[in-house]
Amino acid sequence: MPRKIPALVVAAAFHAVAVAQPAPTGTPPPRAVAPEKLTEVWSPVPPVVTVPASGIPSDAIVLFDGSNLDAWKPVRADGQLWKIVDGAMVIVPSRAPTPPCDLQTKQAFGDVQLHLEWRIPADVKGSGQDRGNSGVFFMGLYEIQILESHDNQTYVNGQAASIYKEHAPLVNASRSPGEWQSYDAVFLAPRFADDGRLLRPARITAFHNGVLVQHDVALTGPTPNGSTFHQPTLPPYAAHPAKLPLLLQDHRSPVSFRNIWVRPIELPVGK
Repeated sequence: MPRKIPALVVAAAFHAVAVAQPAPTGTPPPRAVAPEKLTEVWSPVPPVVTVPASGIPSDAIVLFDGSNLDAWKPVRADGQLWKIVDGAMVIVPSRAPTPPCDLQTKQAFGDVQLHLEWRIPADVKGSGQDRGNSGVFFMGLYEIQILESHDNQTYVNGQAASIYKEHAPLVNASRSPGEWQSYDAVFLAPRFADDGRLLRPARITAFHNGVLVQHDVALTGPTPNGSTFHQPTLPPYAAHPAKLPLLLQDHRSPVSFRNIWVRPIELPVGK
């Protein structure tokens, strides 16, 4: 009678044969991925932007460098360009009853980063809104106020660095009249549906002389001016093109500008 081989021995023998078999040829099994690697993103690679000593990024569009006004035109067909004095663009104030002569860029923009330097005349006169008044209008519609606000009382949502009639600045970073000042801002244009409905309001973040004065504020609509200036409510949004010119305001004061450039912003889809 044949002797029985214990089941445990049989199993061990089969295991030994299996271990002895050569590894199959072909693609090796996937290696385990370290958990921290799962959060790494390698593409797309952001484009390279260099910033030389001038401070102007390599991908910026220079709108005024002190040499000419080639990037600008009067808003009014019968208007005139402002003058250049010592490398600065200086408003030639229109006098009533002549309408103001704002300037706008020949190129249209949507989402942008803006750098601009401005100066109120050292011998500025007047008070309140009649003291060194001007403004920067994104898309010709949405204004960051320019005003002598170093020692000048007015309503806070109309002082320098305010989003005019909408948002007062977080702080007053104004310098004295005659000193150069700077604005650095990020403007995100409003988004509209095909039927004209507002999908997302315009938003602005701004720095005045390097100090944060507007933090990602949402705008309720265009800046009130012209026929809407004296209305008790702010004008609502109305659908407009995705890109429109940047505008500098003539408010009948010889405000100066220099070193103006923008960087069009390309946000990821859905942002």
